[in-house]
Amino acid sequence: MSFLEINSVTKGYDGHMAIKDLNFSIPKGSIYGLLGPNGAGKTTLIRIINQITAADSGDVIFDGERLNPTHIERIGYLPEERGLYKKMKVLEQIVYFGRLKNLSKKEAEKRALFWLKKFELLDWKYKKVEELSKGMAQKVQFILTVLHKPELIILDEPFSGFDPVNTELIKDEIRQLRDDGATIIFSTHRMESVEEICDYVGMINLSQKVLEGSIMEVRNSYKNNEYEVRFKGDITLLDIKPVSEEPEDSLGLKKAVFVLEEGRSKDLITKLNQHVEIAAFTESLPSIKDIFIQKVEEGKNG
Repeated sequence: MSFLEINSVTKGYDGHMAIKDLNFSIPKGSIYGLLGPNGAGKTTLIRIINQITAADSGDVIFDGERLNPTHIERIGYLPEERGLYKKMKVLEQIVYFGRLKNLSKKEAEKRALFWLKKFELLDWKYKKVEELSKGMAQKVQFILTVLHKPELIILDEPFSGFDPVNTELIKDEIRQLRDDGATIIFSTHRMESVEEICDYVGMINLSQKVLEGSIMEVRNSYKNNEYEVRFKGDITLLDIKPVSEEPEDSLGLKKAVFVLEEGRSKDLITKLNQHVEIAAFTESLPSIKDIFIQKVEEGKNG
């Protein structure tokens, strides 16, 4: 079931087509990776969903309804360009933003203290934002995004400014928000993070959608029948030659990579068993990063 549908959405600025006839379907209760190179149209789409700007044509369907101003309270948005008031105290600022999302002062403060404790920021609640480290300020920005328990959360480069420990902390929180029922749009250039936490992915290039699907569907659709074998023994007598080989590792295993015709994997296993001891035989799927680079290069080459 889709929580957000982008139906034939087009937007132009001064003769430039920012996005053209976009169609995306974002499943309810999922983490959806929104990918694309700089200038592809991601920011324009995010601005349309947040009702900062309007589409020239097409529809956005939010939880079964055409997107309208009443939905703003149900959305949480973490922009790439953060926007905290530096002279304002941490707790005061969180409560202020909670009130803007129609939380009572009492409820906003209660939720703020919960999140500050979770992120080990309680001792900083009466400090001004300008006194915080960049990582601390990023945590506060994340709290502002999720304080009102939005049903749709849009995260634009959420790990910017975080060290590895806090990056893992935020990843865990994103997964928990998903498990608690939120639908999350995750926009980033960190492809390894996409594979790690996203359920689905969609990519825009040159203002248009170039792929969409679950992570495994997308990776499988770009596979090239490449197989990796880890083994003990000598493969020089095989009539099927590998495209690459690596020497023994610390476990005494060698590695070879084969590119086969469709349906030839069983033949290779049979022949390998005649000459070597197979420790592992796996099909190598391209990473989301590899696919991203391929689609961008295709766009450059027309």
